Amino acid sequence: MSLYLMTLLGNAAIILVSLLDSKLHNPMYFFLSHLSLLDLCFTSSIIPQLLVNLGGPDKSITYGGCVVQLYVSLALGSTECVLLAVMSYDHYVAVCRPLHYAFVMHPRLCHILASMAWLSGLATTLIQSTLTLQLPFCGHRHVDHFFCEVPVLIKLACVDTTFNQAELFVASVLFLVVPLSLILISYGHITQAVLKIKSAIGRRKAFGTCSSHLTVVIVFYGTIIFMYLQPVKRRSKDQEIEIF
Repeated sequence: MSLYLMTLLGNAAIILVSLLDSKLHNPMYFFLSHLSLLDLCFTSSIIPQLLVNLGGPDKSITYGGCVVQLYVSLALGSTECVLLAVMSYDHYVAVCRPLHYAFVMHPRLCHILASMAWLSGLATTLIQSTLTLQLPFCGHRHVDHFFCEVPVLIKLACVDTTFNQAELFVASVLFLVVPLSLILISYGHITQAVLKIKSAIGRRKAFGTCSSHLTVVIVFYGTIIFMYLQPVKRRSKDQEIEIF
């Protein structure tokens, strides 16, 4: 509970400071405020229900609550995947093309990139969640996870889910593999540029500019890999919730 409150307060503080301090009205803090808003909303879509389930013997969620959680968490998670790639491009321009930074990352482009991230997340959740909820579950109500999401709900279906699995694979490539590849390419160029800087202070400053974003990328994608690439048998039964 305390960690959840710290997350809410920390992200809210970042958003508030970015809006009120005119010195922070630049592309880096513009995207950071969007990332903070995403994290604030994403955790709020999952953690409250999780705390309720952990606080008592009833490990359940209503069908309506499951639907809302599915749409909201998928939209925000997909948006964050794209936004992290956008932020890596912003850092690439800042480090590799500093003299052209203000010209390249002009306000209009920043708003377009942020809108693209949000709209892509909304589009994929409308498609994936709608296709998933149209599947017949035939009374299967035990979700082998601590919140409702597409992969675990597909497992509840009592019909052939080949199409849904294929659609999920395509979405995973578009929102996980492609953004992560772009991030790695951006940081490859950033690393090359930083190593060419002769001043140790300049190198530390350049790495410091990217360190916080790189930490978020490692934690975010590391969590996804840990959750979805581990063997199914290793998943704890304590993750199960029941839809009613």
